Amino acid sequence: MTDFSDGAEEAAEAKRRLRGELLARRRALTATGRAAAATAVGVTLVDLVRRLRPRLMTGYVPVGAEPGGAGLPELLRAALPAGAELLLPVLRGDLDLDWAVYTGPDGLVAAGRGMREPAGPRLGRAAVTGAELVVVPAVAVDRRGLRLGRGGGSYDRALARLPSGAWTVTPLHDGELVDRVPAEPHDRPVRAVVTPAGGLDELTGA
Repeated sequence: MTDFSDGAEEAAEAKRRLRGELLARRRALTATGRAAAATAVGVTLVDLVRRLRPRLMTGYVPVGAEPGGAGLPELLRAALPAGAELLLPVLRGDLDLDWAVYTGPDGLVAAGRGMREPAGPRLGRAAVTGAELVVVPAVAVDRRGLRLGRGGGSYDRALARLPSGAWTVTPLHDGELVDRVPAEPHDRPVRAVVTPAGGLDELTGA
């Protein structure tokens, strides 16, 4: 893996290149490979939810070949203790994230960029600050915990609002936990990743 410079322009260009490579790799996955990865990632995430027993957590609805599959929110909600809530993101016009309670598959509506979002009341950007477990998408994560996202900065803003004790974890496909991703000043680390073959991997640099 190339040792990327952390200069802003160089990092932005390196991110675009790496993102393109990894997304192409995801698109090349077979349906069988995606399903197997979703099952393995789901098992590990369910184990984590049952161990931490959060009263409030966040997830998201994976799109296309994103790890976890479209059924991930229902899997997470079913693992929560009684009375706990799962929040899902709602993308705002400024690319920041609002949040709403996940009530089930029938409560999701189509949104931009192929995403599905809860149709219920918006709780505001600060709703994420109460979450004890935050499941965050990414295209790749490095050993420092730094994510390569889709380029909008939405989750970096959300992560910046979290208290230091929050558990943050990113589901990945095998090969997407890398030595180093390009970094910019706004990037925020996650605490752990989950991969199909490796399970839960806590990152010492986060």
